[in-house]
Amino acid sequence: MAAEAGRRDRTHYLYIAVIAAVVLGITVGFVAPGVAVELKPIGTGFVNLIKMMISPVIFCTIVLGIGSVRKAAKVGAVGGLALGYFLVMSTVALAIGLLVGNFVEPGSGLQITEATREAGGKAAEGAGGESTVDFLLGIIPTTMVSAFTGGEVLQTLLVALMAGFALQAMGAAGEPILRGIGHIQRLVFRVLAMIMWVAPIGAFGAIAAVVGETGIDALKSLAVIMIGFYVTCALFVFVVLGALLKLVAGVNLIALLKYLGREFLLILSTSSSESALPRLIAKMEHMGVSKPVVGITVPTGYSFNLDGTAIYLTMASLFIANAMGDPLSASEQISLLIFMIIASKGAAGVTGAGLATLAGGLQSHRPELVDGVGLIVGIDRFMSEARALTNFAGNAVATVLVGTWTKEIDKARVEEVLAGRLPFDEKTLLDDGHGGPAPEAPDAAAESAAVPSQRTETDTDTDAKARV
Repeated sequence: MAAEAGRRDRTHYLYIAVIAAVVLGITVGFVAPGVAVELKPIGTGFVNLIKMMISPVIFCTIVLGIGSVRKAAKVGAVGGLALGYFLVMSTVALAIGLLVGNFVEPGSGLQITEATREAGGKAAEGAGGESTVDFLLGIIPTTMVSAFTGGEVLQTLLVALMAGFALQAMGAAGEPILRGIGHIQRLVFRVLAMIMWVAPIGAFGAIAAVVGETGIDALKSLAVIMIGFYVTCALFVFVVLGALLKLVAGVNLIALLKYLGREFLLILSTSSSESALPRLIAKMEHMGVSKPVVGITVPTGYSFNLDGTAIYLTMASLFIANAMGDPLSASEQISLLIFMIIASKGAAGVTGAGLATLAGGLQSHRPELVDGVGLIVGIDRFMSEARALTNFAGNAVATVLVGTWTKEIDKARVEEVLAGRLPFDEKTLLDDGHGGPAPEAPDAAAESAAVPSQRTETDTDTDAKARV
């Protein structure tokens, strides 16, 4: 026990180093912006290291979750609830963005320059204007292997779902394969834990490059929309999501956000919610949400539950319209809201995707406003941080809510974990046996028996204490 505590304690130094690296990066960005910009590949390299682990993490999690469940209908219920919730919350986020945007009226009085028009045109070219049909066809990978090499979350999700259902149908014959995938999962998370030790270096390079590129002048001139956007995201998370989480699941939002504090720090330093996706999966399972719920809700949410991006799209659209001297009427705002509900789906959680989605949406809906996208190019990276943090919080809350609705959450374990009595294993990012179906589920015993290797001495001790 003492040795385990010592190993966990050492990880605290890692995140203290991340904070120090962020402060140092900001300093270098202001003092030597030219040098700071050259450090950008360091941050990009770290994010790419994390992204290369996303596909194997998602595949192992979903296959193990679905493969060990006896009833396929349970998986379908989880997916249906998750998609329905994502649609409703995205609409709410878009509406809140419009309401705050109309109240603040960002962008009024700004003048658009020729350089700004060119920047807006480049952003629109990068957006691509993908149609709904192209998006749906893009979910299907060229081969099963290309789903892992292409970096597309939804393609990996599709392959993992098919493999999980296939193993489920195989019954006892599929158990050796499930055990093998379980061993691969342990390897993947151990590699991920190793990558996390270079997080301070990645955070330093990413933050230094952002500050060096942007400078303080752009921040001053566009402070209104930045502050308004951050306040709106905070209101959505703490008021809307907080109330929903407390009413439905009885979980305190502050306690959940504290539990995910290291992930928020990682996102803040990289401006990418994808950098924390594997850790969110591991932590939600550790907290007591079942593997099928986590495996389906989290990866799907990263493409369909982008609350921060939804708020950004509406507020940025109003900002651009006001800056261009062509404010949107009430009917145009409603029409834009409906359009953005569709446009926001499938936007990746990586840096810059929100800007491309905004440019693509305006190109399709209000082409005359595309030139104004260049107005926020300079501060998009800073707004990207708020988008990523809000998206991450929204997906964490969604996982708990879907687990509650489907009765696939161990509420007693949730209380223990959030109270700090069951700490997360930072060395392996995985403690076998967690995240199984809730104890009250009628087929819980059968599912546990289906994958016997997923129980450990730690779980046995916990069960014994519970019986006492």
